[in-house]
Amino acid sequence: MENKITSLFGIKYPIIAGGMVWCSGWRLAAAVSNAGGLGLIGAGSMHPDTLREHIRKCKAATDKPFGVNVPMLYPDLEEIMQIIVDEKVPIVFTSAGNPKTWTNHLQGHGIKVAHVIASSKFAMKCEEAGVDAIVAEGFEAGGHNGREETTTMVLIPQIKKVLTKTPLIAAGGIGTGNTMLAAMALGAEGVQIGSRFAITEESSASDEFKKLCVGLKEGDTMLSLKKLSPTRLVKNEFYQKVQEAEDRGASADEIREILGRRRSKKGIFEGDLVEGELEIGQITSLIDDIPSVGEVMKNIIAEFNDSAKRLGGLNL
Repeated sequence: MENKITSLFGIKYPIIAGGMVWCSGWRLAAAVSNAGGLGLIGAGSMHPDTLREHIRKCKAATDKPFGVNVPMLYPDLEEIMQIIVDEKVPIVFTSAGNPKTWTNHLQGHGIKVAHVIASSKFAMKCEEAGVDAIVAEGFEAGGHNGREETTTMVLIPQIKKVLTKTPLIAAGGIGTGNTMLAAMALGAEGVQIGSRFAITEESSASDEFKKLCVGLKEGDTMLSLKKLSPTRLVKNEFYQKVQEAEDRGASADEIREILGRRRSKKGIFEGDLVEGELEIGQITSLIDDIPSVGEVMKNIIAEFNDSAKRLGGLNL
């Protein structure tokens, strides 16, 4: 397949891996890129020196394009951006901030920039900022979510309607060939997949976390931490503590105190399934294995092609 997204990033398939904290290290990014997609290193869980190490290891593991995902609310942002420039990373996905802040600077160094949003309002701001692509993420997604709680199926056509030139990538609830096809039928030219890649052999998440996710059913994840930043979490004991506090009207400061520090590392990376912050998307209820990235890509592409062929004969 060749379209605006594959041409923009120099990839074979319009499939981008989510830059997920504690999951998206160099092994996952390189594996996705080697399989024909675009792998992203998740800078949100890395100190600057750690990020530099992962970039260099990813370069050694693939000769294909890869990128770095940078949540702009994290500390050390200037140092992180300088490392990205120094290491000549070709692509950056930014989120959780104003796209105008870094887009021109990065593009001035020959770096392609995509920005993640969850509403038409911010999609238009991205286009004004001149980003190269926009990721529209529905509230089915794991991790941090938009406050509007708009589903991907509603969000994609809304954003496609207001864009004039910028290619659109769909995210949230996408992890199969059929969901990819549905997103592209709604107007997306590529997809970003998080949870399915988080539960693979190459993901840096703990084995305990991966095994838990394989057993999740419908309704086992919910949006939480709404007074801080809405985040989709697995319903464990930590989630219950937050939910009880939110139900009794706890302030943002109280919720922040319950959250503490390094909670997501404790859960996703270290495997504390009781007290950890376990971020994963709704699509996980469809996942029942922990395959390699290569197997995931092969299955997505085969299902996409089979369904596209089948639907090509439909008429009303």
